[in-house]
Amino acid sequence: MARPRGRARIRPDRVAGDKGYTGRKIRRYLRRRGIGTVIPRLRTEPRRGVRFDRAAYRERNRVERAITRLKQHRAIATRYEKLEETYHAQLTLAAILFWL
Repeated sequence: MARPRGRARIRPDRVAGDKGYTGRKIRRYLRRRGIGTVIPRLRTEPRRGVRFDRAAYRERNRVERAITRLKQHRAIATRYEKLEETYHAQLTLAAILFWL
């Protein structure tokens, strides 16, 4: 059986973003597709009853900071390795160093 080509066709439950993605167009686009948003509003925007999940946004920030720390390793940030296995091994080593 052949592997499917291209990216997987899955739809996320929610999309997290920073205040740069808070526009009406983006929210409308996601709402039409049944995707929830975890995007804080700008102070200049009206509230209009949209709830903001602060706990989910904190998780997004935590993941973003972890990726930034991992990318301090030059080989990971630039992806020197061509093979997936060797890149994954370097990523694992960087995560272990990050954990220590």
